Amino acid sequence: MELLSIIILGIIQGIAEFLPISSSAHLIIFRDLFGIGSFMGKNMELTFDIALHLGTLLAILVFFYKDFFNMIKNGLTKGVKDKQGRLLWYLVIATIPAGIAGVLFEDLIDELVRKNYLLIALSLFFMGIIIYLADKMSKSKKDVLDITLKDSIIIGCSQVFALIPGFSRSGTTIASGRILEIKREDAAKFSFFLSAPVVCGAVAIKLLKKSTWLMIQANLGVFLIGILAAFITGLLCIKFLLKYLDHHDFKAFMIYRILLAVIVIMTIIFR
Repeated sequence: MELLSIIILGIIQGIAEFLPISSSAHLIIFRDLFGIGSFMGKNMELTFDIALHLGTLLAILVFFYKDFFNMIKNGLTKGVKDKQGRLLWYLVIATIPAGIAGVLFEDLIDELVRKNYLLIALSLFFMGIIIYLADKMSKSKKDVLDITLKDSIIIGCSQVFALIPGFSRSGTTIASGRILEIKREDAAKFSFFLSAPVVCGAVAIKLLKKSTWLMIQANLGVFLIGILAAFITGLLCIKFLLKYLDHHDFKAFMIYRILLAVIVIMTIIFR
């Protein structure tokens, strides 16, 4: 049962990290309300989350390895004169707001919001509608290489709201991109690119703690299974979403978020 729970949580992370449905909200809901992975203590949960994020980080780096290679190469050799090189530095700038907010407020938000299931449900509900409307009401003029410095700063600032479970990091950044008239698939790509430094930084900070390494050593099998499950699912989800957005909008995700929000509220009432 514990092994199955670990795999399920890895799959949930791989799906919800890239689809605009909020991975943090899903992990909290499935753990706390549905009892998946309830055998984990809080310290083990936090350590296991590192494994899940490492899995999705690897999925991004593997899927977009050519893009990242060209961005880094051109960014370091040609700088902002090259479109791909310029995109690298825009990603660096866009990462700063979420990085600062994460360091200053992540623990506080975790303490205040993590057990506030009603707030999580409302975030799922209203952000689902916002994502849908932002996409539906926006034009598609710019691709990912046409993103400006102003665009990257706005999208980077929007990412701060993803610290609140239910908002969704990919959802907020894609919605911001669509409002800025970035094409649907390209807004998703920029969102995926932007997740790499953010996730990498968050994981690196947690790995600096000695207690984290001790927990990993004591639960190495759990850690590795979580990475693998999130990695495989994440790869499949990235491919699915980019193909899906070629011909579809975000209506299905809005409906799903609303239904999940209703289920959470009903669970709170009747549990």
